[in-house]
Amino acid sequence: MWNAFGVVVTVWFVGYSVLGWFQHNNGRPQTQHEDEHPNRFSDNPDQDQSCLCHLTGVLDDCFCDVESIDVFNNFKIYPRMKNLTERDYFRYYRVNLKRPCPFWPDDGHCSIKDCHVEPCPESKVPVGIKSGNYNKYSQAANTMLKVAECEQAKELGAINSALSNYSKEAFADWARHDDAQDHFCELDDETSPDAEYVDLLLNPERYTGYKGPSAWRVWNSIYEENCFKPRSVYRPLNPLAPSRGEGFYTWLEGLCLEKRVFYRVISGLHSSINIHLCAEYLLDEGWGRSVWGPNIREFRRRFETSEPKGEGTRRLKNLYFLYLIELRALFKVAPYFERAFVDLYTGNTLEDGETKDLLLQIFNEIKAFPMHFDEKSMFAGHEMEAKTLKEDFRLHFKNISRIMDCVGCSKCRLWGKLQIQGLGTALKILFSEKEIKNLPEHSSSKGFQLTRQEIVALMNAFSRLSTSIYQLNTFRFMMKEKR
Repeated sequence: MWNAFGVVVTVWFVGYSVLGWFQHNNGRPQTQHEDEHPNRFSDNPDQDQSCLCHLTGVLDDCFCDVESIDVFNNFKIYPRMKNLTERDYFRYYRVNLKRPCPFWPDDGHCSIKDCHVEPCPESKVPVGIKSGNYNKYSQAANTMLKVAECEQAKELGAINSALSNYSKEAFADWARHDDAQDHFCELDDETSPDAEYVDLLLNPERYTGYKGPSAWRVWNSIYEENCFKPRSVYRPLNPLAPSRGEGFYTWLEGLCLEKRVFYRVISGLHSSINIHLCAEYLLDEGWGRSVWGPNIREFRRRFETSEPKGEGTRRLKNLYFLYLIELRALFKVAPYFERAFVDLYTGNTLEDGETKDLLLQIFNEIKAFPMHFDEKSMFAGHEMEAKTLKEDFRLHFKNISRIMDCVGCSKCRLWGKLQIQGLGTALKILFSEKEIKNLPEHSSSKGFQLTRQEIVALMNAFSRLSTSIYQLNTFRFMMKEKR
């Protein structure tokens, strides 16, 4: 065990040295305005000994450490995830950005050009995606499925002829209820005329300047109205709120595991989004083109000025915690995709095969990672209490998915909806272990299914977390350069 640990530590130090050299020479965008931009680096070098320096060691509520995740992600997962999400199957996402906010008047719109989302013309979307073939099966498998569906239709027809109208309505209600049990998100209606395809590569997540009361209200609603907290606690959960006091994490530790996990998942997503905005910051608009890159001062403002001391480090650790949650979901869902007849269908046979091969490579790397989150410890108490808590967990998260329609910046709304749906899909997978284990090898199953939208959201959301952890290393080396 100690020999293995020594190997991991050695690989980590060597890997960081190599990666640091690469980023110093190639990984950071160089422009003629780089040294002139006042926001590139901190005004206070003494702040270097802060959140990133303390971002180390074992995470709460699991048996994995930051260093192991860094090595695993930055060298094995991040390059493959970047490649995967650039492929056609994963780059086109259908979303409705015109749904009204269900909770308050939509009072916050971002006016700058970088908030705008450019929809993708139907002519640019691969034929296999826009044709609605979301079942992702090979032609031979589809033929088998059609035969099975015909047989099933005959049986249902015979049953339906003997049912009263009242019974039919009851069966329909039960079916709708069963379908809803799986979903942790309020899903967009893909058939809506307001739903459009978006090319995610042409609409990257980055800093848009969206802030103020509208952005505050969104995050405040997520934390204060949807995260769990004891009735006796009145101080704000929102990490953006001032004067939170030293006892904040004391009462958090007093919550049950499931409620702590819920808060850390939301906090981790918030941290990841903040890292993206800092890593893709508008540095210069001169000479007719915009220059985007990492802004160390903005990073410090978001993570190192928080009170009490150490809060920024805790938030970053929650990012790693969320990474492990979604990593575990990918581990669990691997058998769903490993079946031979499951295809990532776009209509381009060669590319579809390469895309699936790459996805399976990622699953193989994930299986080899030894320190997964153990979801079996969740909802493991008294059956009725566990069932109630699980339903509360699901409904709270589903409500957060509805809040995404209240985001005033279109690009922020796009990436918020996608990452929340991806996380919701991960939770659906974690709590569908029996259904996934019982999947038939050579045909589809009604017990567990993923739509193409869920698959695209799942992999892109995990890719965003992977990118955040990779970008933290960029900020580490930028800080060292300015010492």
